[in-house]
Amino acid sequence: MTQKFLDTSYTERDAAAVRAFYNDWAGSYEAEISENGYATPARCAAALAECVEDTSQPLLDFGCGTGLGGLAFKSAGFETIDGVDLSEAMLEQARAKGIYRNLEQIEADSTPRDGYALIAAIGVIGIGAGPITLLDTLMHALPSGGKLVFTFNDQSLADPDSTGRLNEWLDCGAARLLFSEHGAHLPARDIESTVYVVEKA
Repeated sequence: MTQKFLDTSYTERDAAAVRAFYNDWAGSYEAEISENGYATPARCAAALAECVEDTSQPLLDFGCGTGLGGLAFKSAGFETIDGVDLSEAMLEQARAKGIYRNLEQIEADSTPRDGYALIAAIGVIGIGAGPITLLDTLMHALPSGGKLVFTFNDQSLADPDSTGRLNEWLDCGAARLLFSEHGAHLPARDIESTVYVVEKA
């Protein structure tokens, strides 16, 4: 019987444990989340495409996993997509899709390289993945006018630090909210998420 990982995916872990968890899950990840109706990558790609005039500029898929986000962005018209992730096993799955210009394994404290005016973090910030401080890291990496699409699922939204950190950027004028929509994440599990697109001032 194939091990199920979703039941324990929203659990606090340190970076080493997150990497090990996703390495173990890589082989069955897409099958398990697909059977639960995983909707978030397509929602993120559609939201970012709505907010961007030039889809030819490079996009960094931060925490790209097996590449489902990359597939969604490619389908939405984005032409040049790079991906980074903690898990080498996940990256192997992403490489097989042939949609990324570059793929790289990173450490938990890695900062995105300069040169990306578009960054995506699908399901990357929150319980079971990266800490809320990752939002700051990604926003600092953007140039003025750069855009970040990211998500908070229901578990993350239940933590006031999540929206609180976002509001710190918005309330002081350091960023502008372009898009926010709560909707399907894993419908079979009755879990939803909010997709945000923010533009750095």
